Amino acid sequence: MTAIKPAPAPAARPMRGKAARDRVSAVWLHLALIPLALLFLAPLWIMLVFSTHPETAIFSPNPPLWFGGAFRENFDGLQADTNFLRALGNSTVISVAYTLLSMLLTSLAGFAFAKYTFPGRNLLFGLILATLTIPTFVTIIPQFILVARDLKMSNTYWAVILPTLANTIGIFYMRQAFQTVPDDLLAAARIDGASEPRIFWQIALPVVRPALAALAILLFLASWNDYLWPLIVLTQKDSYTMPVALGTLVGLTRVSWGGIMVGTAIATVPFLMVFLALQRHFVAGIAGGAVKD
Repeated sequence: MTAIKPAPAPAARPMRGKAARDRVSAVWLHLALIPLALLFLAPLWIMLVFSTHPETAIFSPNPPLWFGGAFRENFDGLQADTNFLRALGNSTVISVAYTLLSMLLTSLAGFAFAKYTFPGRNLLFGLILATLTIPTFVTIIPQFILVARDLKMSNTYWAVILPTLANTIGIFYMRQAFQTVPDDLLAAARIDGASEPRIFWQIALPVVRPALAALAILLFLASWNDYLWPLIVLTQKDSYTMPVALGTLVGLTRVSWGGIMVGTAIATVPFLMVFLALQRHFVAGIAGGAVKD
């Protein structure tokens, strides 16, 4: 009896050819992206290098491209001119407090707009979005009168934190994120007897954790780099935030470039720490908060 021979397996050459083409495409993509990455990193590198050199070297015909030994000298000058460590502490306290409080308010508002039905919900949400069309310069004077004259909060942390806590972008972003939470999940929790606060804190909020991480990065960055409003409402040197303190180094007759470079280099560290701590959630949060299920 003749044994039946199995049919020969189909050739894997087409699959191998596709994999080879994908590898070649990836190589060309990286070859194109590496110069762009270096181009974007060049200003950061120059900032770090110039922070370690005196101003005479910065403005020499052949500016340095490697680190020098004047970082301590530049930092001492920066500290003497601006009390920079105090300003850095002020910025840290304000940014952390603003980020946490704003995340709380925008999450509560986003959850309400996404998962509750009440009269005028769409109208109210539309009015909130309409505030994005109002220029900051239109509201900054009445805002200053309210905060500084009526509430007498100038030169305090709350004067910087409170005015923009209910962030419109944050409310919209968290509403979109909460819309991805299944209604059946919340309904099941209510059937099991869970209260509304418990549903928010223990069920809905953990589901949108990547969106919260992305929002935290955006809010921290906005507060950390804010210059105009702190410049207006903070008038005492001990209450300056980091951007305002660095701004004082630019005078009519003298600009302390060494101090600016040192201060800017130090100021990038806290934000990098926040980003590195939350980076694995950042991309997922950006994508998830922008798409409605």
